[in-house]
Formats: sequence, structure tokens, C-alpha cells
Amino acid sequence: MIIQKTREEIELMRESALIVSKTLGMIASEIKEGVTTLYLDKRAEEFIRDHGAVPSFLGLYGFPNSLCMSPNAQVVHGIPNNKPLESGDVISVDCGAFKNGFHGDHAYSFEIGEVAEDVKKLLRVTKESLYVGIREFKAGNRVEDVGNAIQKYTESHGYGVVRELVGHGVGQKMHEDPEMPNYGKRGRGKLFIEGMVVAIEPMINMGTKNIKQLKDGWTILTADGKPSAHFEHDVAIIDGKPELLSTFAYVYQALGIVSNEEDEFRKNPLVL
Repeated sequence: MIIQKTREEIELMRESALIVSKTLGMIASEIKEGVTTLYLDKRAEEFIRDHGAVPSFLGLYGFPNSLCMSPNAQVVHGIPNNKPLESGDVISVDCGAFKNGFHGDHAYSFEIGEVAEDVKKLLRVTKESLYVGIREFKAGNRVEDVGNAIQKYTESHGYGVVRELVGHGVGQKMHEDPEMPNYGKRGRGKLFIEGMVVAIEPMINMGTKNIKQLKDGWTILTADGKPSAHFEHDVAIIDGKPELLSTFAYVYQALGIVSNEEDEFRKNPLVL
């Protein structure tokens, strides 16, 4: 069942989403060669709690940490550890925060040091596909309109679209209806309506779409060992149109990146 949110609830959700955005911005300022993912995980937990929120992922379904940190061939759900990051790595950092009764949940894939050009392109195309999908998240469209747009865009570059893992509705629970696949056929799936809030999150592989799982019961890997990329935003339907609740602006501020990619999805300018 799709749970519509009121404007007041959406603003509470925006607050939770922006705590995640600020956490990712803090991570962006600290993530580098030689740093361990376990250190960054501890910093994130402290940061989230210092902002009056609780880490959404910690203990969720038994997950042991506050961040999912998935380098290189890991797609998602990687468990932080004491292995230092190396130049050439790329790593998805997925974060959730719970405040005022609502979750925020989004993710960014970072480059560590000198990254190969073909891997840089994978990250760029995956992030572009996120916005291609968000444009289809509007009243009157359907779930697979988003998935179809992401699939066509990424497959046109020769990439594999993961099937087994999908985006989702978000609200008082981390995972709500509807599931939001990154593939599909136009005109299929549940109808988008005013007040819906979802997490859209392309998980795109450089090679095969197929995946496997480690024996830890969490970590998802590409079946061929090639890199994967993952970007995620929380998005609401307001006045029939997609409105971003999360932002990469704090990440970009830390990394010195100038971008207007989010402007079309905001009624009001974002003030950092």
C-alpha cells in the first residue's frame, strides 16, 4: 500500500534527508587514500547523532553498521572494515537517518585518488541516469516509467542494470511501497500520485547485470568482478512534479564541484 505524505510530513522528511546529505558531505571531506571505511562509519554515526537523529541502517534487519560502504565490484550493502582505501578505488556510500518519525536515505559514489577514465564514465553515466529517472517521477506516470528511462540510458552505454535490487518508497519505515526497479516497460506498475515519497537509486555495473552475494549475508558483488556505481536521492511528488528532498550540494561543496543538476527539481533554491 502506498502511503501518501502531507506537506508537513514531507518537510519533516526533507529534514531527515538533509541530515543524510550533510553526513555525506562530511564523508566527502574525509574520504581519501589510506582511510578505512570503519573509521568513516564511526564518524558518520557520531555526526548523525550530533544532529539529533539516529542512524537508520544500524541494526536494520540486523545490519551491523551505520553506513553501507561498497568499493569497486561491490554493488551495495558492503560492511565497513579496517582495510584502507587505495588510489583508484570507487566506493558507494549509502546512508540513512531517522528523525521526527521519518527516514532519509541516499547515496553517493566517490572516487579515491586517480581513477581510470572508464570507471569515471561509469560513475558519471550512473549519476546522470538518476536524474533521467527522477524526471519520470511525476503524477500520472507509473513505476516502470522511471525504471525504463534509467535502463535505456545506461544500457545505451553498454552497462548492466542490476535486477535483484531496487529503490523503494520511504517514510516512517525505511522500505515502503512501491518498489522502484531501475528497469522496466513504460506504462507498467503502480500509478504515481501526489504526496508519494520514494528513494530512486540506480545500481549500474560496468559489465554484466548479474550479481552474487558474499557469505557475510550482506555484501553484493558484480558476478564478473567489474566495478559498479550507485547514486540515490529521496524525491517527493509536490504539485504533480518531482521535488528533491536530498541534495549532493554538501558533497560538491567539500569536493569543489560546481553543479546546477538539481535546480530543475526544486521549487525553492537550496540554502546551505
